[in-house]
Amino acid sequence: MTELITKYFPDITAHQREQFAALYGLYAEWNAKINVVSRKDFDQLYLRHVLHSLAIARVCRFEAGARVLDVGCGGGFPSIPLAIMFPDAHFTADDSIGKKITVVRGVAEGAGIGNVRPVNARVEQIGERFDYVVSRAVTEMPTFVGWIWNKIDRGQRGTLPNGILYLKGGDLADELARTRMQWREYPIAEFFEEEFFETKKVVYTAR
Repeated sequence: MTELITKYFPDITAHQREQFAALYGLYAEWNAKINVVSRKDFDQLYLRHVLHSLAIARVCRFEAGARVLDVGCGGGFPSIPLAIMFPDAHFTADDSIGKKITVVRGVAEGAGIGNVRPVNARVEQIGERFDYVVSRAVTEMPTFVGWIWNKIDRGQRGTLPNGILYLKGGDLADELARTRMQWREYPIAEFFEEEFFETKKVVYTAR
């Protein structure tokens, strides 16, 4: 199951491999109860969800102690794969839909991922501050920035200065321009060769 992960991250530990391998069975079990991954997508779990989430790890490596907020995490993407990849960073997986957070909690416990804290709340209600905010296409960027900008501390707790790392696809020029901020786009096809990633990107801005 994990060949796709080790293809691009050959240096992960045996324990990390076991955690990644555990995700398939755990998501299959939880998805039967609470549908967080579409049925037609499920056979592509490692490609479309796990590896896609890990594109962020190719753009920025979080250092020990970094505080990362995943907004609108759904079933735990990108936070669950990133928490496995960066076991010394602290991840808060937030979603306003309680049953999705139930899945995140169940998967994290089942795979022994101790550095993810599931939170069931609207992101505007979270009063803490973070070093990085990650997300996967939850809303248009101007709206997203409005939700989270005042929750990010300045500084650098990874290989890029603190900021936003957002997974999105297609032509983003107009949407990013409307934020009146400076963004950098990283085409995921430069990291991963699979066709699925052709139009997908990680977009980044520093706080």
